[in-house]
Amino acid sequence: MTQSVNIPPDCLPEGAIPGEILPAQGDIILNDGQPTVRLMVINRGDRPVQVGSHYHFAEVNPALDLDRAQAWGKRLNIPSGGAVRFEPGQEREVTLIAYRGKQRIRGFHGEGHEK
Repeated sequence: MTQSVNIPPDCLPEGAIPGEILPAQGDIILNDGQPTVRLMVINRGDRPVQVGSHYHFAEVNPALDLDRAQAWGKRLNIPSGGAVRFEPGQEREVTLIAYRGKQRIRGFHGEGHEK
């Protein structure tokens, strides 16, 4: 069950807008200190391919030519909700980071999961 909480206006700092998000000062470093892998990827297909931030990179579209063994258990090291697009014939380097936690990869193509 969802409940709403009413905050009296006199509890808000001066000039605050209800519901606004005020981030802390400074830069946010994603995945700070986590090991990464850099891979070259070539789109050998005739259509663009887009890969989302949390997709298991070893199982991306077969038109993408890459070292899938190196990509096993990893995802793009980009902000959540983002994506990388590969145009036909495009070659680009990506940075991958390992899934954390128990590393149980479910869904996707189902190729040899739960290593």
